[in-house]
Amino acid sequence: MKNNVDKENIKKLFDLIYNEAKKLKNKINLMEVCGTHTMAISLYGIRAQLPPNINLISGPGCPVCVTPIQEIDKVIEISEKENVIITTFGDMMRVPGTFSSLEEKRAKGKDVRIVYSPMDALEIAKANPEKKVVFVGIGFETTAPAVAMALKTALKQKIQNFFILSFFKIIIPPMIALVNDKNLKLDGFICPGHVSAITGAKIYEPIAIKYKMACVVTGFEEADVLTGIYMLLRQIISRKPAVEIQYKRVVTYDGNKIAQKILKEVFKTKDSVWRGIGLIPESGLSLSKKYERFDAEKIFTVNTNYSKEPKGCKCGEVLKGAVKPFDCPLFKTKCTPENPVGACMVSSEGTCAAYYKYEVN
Repeated sequence: MKNNVDKENIKKLFDLIYNEAKKLKNKINLMEVCGTHTMAISLYGIRAQLPPNINLISGPGCPVCVTPIQEIDKVIEISEKENVIITTFGDMMRVPGTFSSLEEKRAKGKDVRIVYSPMDALEIAKANPEKKVVFVGIGFETTAPAVAMALKTALKQKIQNFFILSFFKIIIPPMIALVNDKNLKLDGFICPGHVSAITGAKIYEPIAIKYKMACVVTGFEEADVLTGIYMLLRQIISRKPAVEIQYKRVVTYDGNKIAQKILKEVFKTKDSVWRGIGLIPESGLSLSKKYERFDAEKIFTVNTNYSKEPKGCKCGEVLKGAVKPFDCPLFKTKCTPENPVGACMVSSEGTCAAYYKYEVN
């Protein structure tokens, strides 16, 4: 429960936001590009309490959600192979592919295991030398360093049966793609805190300088988000777009240089498909030449030409901020957390899941 000091602080922040909003000539659109921010905004009811001329848009910040259905199908196909163990984080289990899910495959006897870290998957590989163990790598710059460390360990220990499906994404290319989407008309970004702890706030400089877009790296508490919105308003009203850090207790300008070095050693950038947005150049990570022996895509040949998004599902449009979950005809009818049709309803960071649990239409 909030104490009186917390309540008073939140009230002051809303008052500051309302005072700044009075200075706006037009309605503004602010996008959060982190699924944890989406969940926090919904949890605290921030969206409904803001002035009507401030519109919060949820962007492609959920790693599970932005993974395209053909990649989900690829994992499912590999799970059908003999002597294969699929290891993955829990969120991936229930994400629907075209015809099935990993959870359904496990129910039918396929060896699909939930792990809490890539090192857990590596230990499974050591314990099962006769099996090919595949770890499904999803996420942004936040989760990729842990996988990089697992691969460095596998290389050092000469583990031969450990493989990675690298579906990792990096955050700046889609942000630039969304800035260039004239239908969205974005005015500023609530930048992700977890990603920025690795990359540093410096990665947003091109967005602020080249595209004249306000950027604030924000934490996840209610006061963090409100302060970040206030800081964005100040930038927009003064017409001085910049990169600011609200989340200073965790994020620095330069970020975690050790993690950055490991990422650069183990991965290289590649063109990558994002659900809802499409192919974005240099927006994904694949294994560097030194580590390509661990690339599951070089070991397993699968055909996913049949991949197709569920009929009527607007998850892709939700991810790029074109529509809100309420605009999807399946939302809360055919598509629920218990029976998800699209990925946005599955993940704990999914926009549809956040709206279903906390938002009122």
